[in-house]
Amino acid sequence: MKTDLVSYQLVGLLEKRGVEKIFGLCGHTVIALLDAIKDSKQIEFISVRHEQIAAHAADGYARGKNDGTPGVVMTHLGPGLTNATTGVAEAALNSIPMVVIAGDVPSTYFGRHPHQEINLHADASQFEIYRPIVKRAWRVDRPELLPEIIDKAFRLAVTGRRGPVLVSIPMDIFSMEIETKFFERRYDNMPELPKPGLHPSDAEKVVRMLAEAENPILYPGGGVISSGAAGLLKELAEHFQIPVLYTLMGKGSIPDDHPLAVGMTGFWGTKFNNAMALKADVMLAIGTRLSEADCSSWYRGETFDIPPTKLIHIDINEQEIGRNFKTEVGLICDAKRALESILEAAKNLYPEGLKREETVKEIAAAKKKYSDSLLEAQTSDQFPMRPERILADLRQVLPRDGYVVADVGWNKNGVGQQFPIYEPGTFLPPGGLATMGYGPSAALGVKVARPDKKVVALIGDGGMSTNVSPMATAVEKGIAVVWVVMNNAAFGTIAGLEKEHYGHQFGTLFRKGDEPYSPDFATIARGYGVEGVTIKKAEDFKPALEKALQAEKPYLIDVRMENAPVETAGCWNINDIYARRGEKKARRIWE
Repeated sequence: MKTDLVSYQLVGLLEKRGVEKIFGLCGHTVIALLDAIKDSKQIEFISVRHEQIAAHAADGYARGKNDGTPGVVMTHLGPGLTNATTGVAEAALNSIPMVVIAGDVPSTYFGRHPHQEINLHADASQFEIYRPIVKRAWRVDRPELLPEIIDKAFRLAVTGRRGPVLVSIPMDIFSMEIETKFFERRYDNMPELPKPGLHPSDAEKVVRMLAEAENPILYPGGGVISSGAAGLLKELAEHFQIPVLYTLMGKGSIPDDHPLAVGMTGFWGTKFNNAMALKADVMLAIGTRLSEADCSSWYRGETFDIPPTKLIHIDINEQEIGRNFKTEVGLICDAKRALESILEAAKNLYPEGLKREETVKEIAAAKKKYSDSLLEAQTSDQFPMRPERILADLRQVLPRDGYVVADVGWNKNGVGQQFPIYEPGTFLPPGGLATMGYGPSAALGVKVARPDKKVVALIGDGGMSTNVSPMATAVEKGIAVVWVVMNNAAFGTIAGLEKEHYGHQFGTLFRKGDEPYSPDFATIARGYGVEGVTIKKAEDFKPALEKALQAEKPYLIDVRMENAPVETAGCWNINDIYARRGEKKARRIWE
């Protein structure tokens, strides 16, 4: 009978699962696990200074890999687990696979109020905190059950709608010694699980609806990118010459310089993009939740007009079908397998394809008109810089396959609207939860996953202030991220909303007395050992970017930016909710 410590056997199973990186933070409940990871020749432990950073970095790692590999997070109990909550929730709402392994109080002390136990409603109940945000939360009560639970956790994280799972392990279990057979029986039980496909008759129905429509559109979401279906989407668009609009998370599913690529819809979409969506008679939405921002709060006549537009909605999660719009055809399917079937049917039924040359010309003219409207701001020498010039200069120096990791504000909404992305998966915004502080940390994970690519994080000064310590991890591990702090001395988006609706910016501006105030991020960076540069005039920004990208080391550029709003053409129902004393709300919340 062969036995070994659970901690070492767990690391062995993680190695068999292909785990190469674990992001986390130490604590007394996980020291035994760290001891085992130390001896691994395959797994690298990437230590961070806050558990939220670990979760965001693991998120970025999974998205950088973009092959179904889950990010793995290790965290201490209690405050360690709660600190990670925001990052795990962000991953959950964006369908990012993640396995969270958390230490817990000793099993022999359940309910006795040991140090840092969460037990207000049930003994040793820290795993309950994660139930609303993970696909499943397990507490391991016996060491023999751990390998089975780890097996289930990794399978669940990457199947169906991907997302995070939690395994909470009492610290004494790590140090127990059990027979190796319990773990070994999981070594060769890792089948590649099939993904749901599309019946040929359903594929033909979709194809005929698209072919017979006068103004069809394709509408991909993040599921197209994460399933590896972007190439198929482009091929279908070209075969039928169908315009492609996309969600925020779907940006990159077709190159933005492609003749059929229109752009992002919704609140931060352009007037032309929303108008094209409105006039569609058939719309194929695939791999998207049809979320609020992308759909102008689901108001009729703003971005979509469903019906009369006939909606074909394909998603791997049956709960999304028909949630917010009347659906003509709803299909539960993996995005890649669906597009494979649809494209095959399209080539069989319409081998010569279809031509919509006037639509192609219309798209080209609209894109040129929009591009021309940005030109003055993109070439302005003013300082603080125009945000449009910051984005334009970055696009000129960043390779086509370079990664842009956004935070919230201009660096997400402006990029989604006007920054061309050419390769699927190279734009990483915080989507569903829209967490401020996502970008500085997620960029670490992307660069760890894709060390051969350039990775730039666009961060507001508010977002950078929430999480500056990723720079410490970058220096320790030699992770060559370039952080660009778009510094407007404000929580800019909220300041703009408050100014528009209430005539002031109380609580949203950073001030010391009457003067704008913001930390000197370049000096902070140098304190961490990161190369830090402060831009003094607009013409210095592009050369600084070029130098940073060539340096292949952690780099931070702090650039003052005008607090200018992102121009919007769609609607967001919050603008109809705000009211000052004595004023009535302008419209109904729900239409």
